[in-house]
Amino acid sequence: MSIFTRVVERGSFVAAAAGSGMTATMVGNHIRALEDRLGARLLNRTTRQQSLTDTGRNYYEQCVNILAQVQAAEGEARDIRERPRGRLRVSVPVMYGTMKLVPAIGEYLDANTEVEVELALNDRFVDLADEGFEAAIRIGDLPDSNLIARPLARSSLVACASPAYLARHGTPATPKDLEKHQCIAIGFVSGLKRDWRFTLADDSQQIVRVPGRLDISGSGNALREAALAGLGVIFQPEMMVAQDIAAGSLIRLFPDLPSPSNPVHLVYLPERKLTAKLVSFINFMTARFGPETELAGGAGSGR
Repeated sequence: MSIFTRVVERGSFVAAAAGSGMTATMVGNHIRALEDRLGARLLNRTTRQQSLTDTGRNYYEQCVNILAQVQAAEGEARDIRERPRGRLRVSVPVMYGTMKLVPAIGEYLDANTEVEVELALNDRFVDLADEGFEAAIRIGDLPDSNLIARPLARSSLVACASPAYLARHGTPATPKDLEKHQCIAIGFVSGLKRDWRFTLADDSQQIVRVPGRLDISGSGNALREAALAGLGVIFQPEMMVAQDIAAGSLIRLFPDLPSPSNPVHLVYLPERKLTAKLVSFINFMTARFGPETELAGGAGSGR
């Protein structure tokens, strides 16, 4: 189409070939191949001049419009690559999104006025390619995959219980003492999490299999409410209970021990060239929540 319109506008194969990197013979071959494909003559050619057939005139007008649309589409694609714009879809664990990202996302929107952000808050393991997400926040150890992962600040965990519960059952002095307490477990797709890992004073790790009569699946906030109601001990992201601990509604256990933590990553699909909107979001997340920043807590999903 491009060669055909060039021939029409310049008047000859020789003129169309100039500056195109083709010979006049190659230009002629393209036109003949186009006519064979269409099954119609586009140009009346003589030794001295050429003119458009009726079919050729109609085809030329359509080619001009189509090529203009192609040029506009390519320009828009380049523009999207060069400046942040368009809709950005990100999958985020519920607690991380609620407590961390949503309160901060206004900073990103203010700095990137042509970007629309859709935050999908859920604790399931989404497939970025199949579900159309450009990025996701993952809490916990990452499985092997082809995703690019950028580390963010780790997520601290704390064990805590209400003053009423501790008044009835006593305050455990060490993580091992939890074996004699009512501990509320959170459920995942992979099962209940009743093996709680603690970091001891000598930086060694201790795994405690905790007992309990109450299990809660699908809601970290429901777990928090159960602890506030005095139903038992929970082991959850610090950010989820930080305000309750500050207010005295929950008591942090083992405050002298180092806080265990989970890794946090921003993941995205490998691309030869990332869009400007994704690059801007990556830069925002690493600057706002990067490894060098303090992050009290993370999502309770381990995803």
